[in-house]
Amino acid sequence: MHVPADPPARCPACGDSYESVSRHAAGFVVNLLDNERYRRVCFHPADDGGGPALDCYHHTHGQANEETDDPR
Repeated sequence: MHVPADPPARCPACGDSYESVSRHAAGFVVNLLDNERYRRVCFHPADDGGGPALDCYHHTHGQANEETDDPR
């Protein structure tokens, strides 16, 4: 896992603000049950030096409740 050097200002998956982003090129687990810090994690396809990866955008409870212009 590493943090991308040039993360976007808003989550590309949902359009909301986010607290942090991490890139994963191998298997990983996401568990948000009873998570006091994060309410949602969005996943967006990425490239990790020529191989497939996922960027994970971590949304706090407050950020996950933001209104966006995106009708999704």
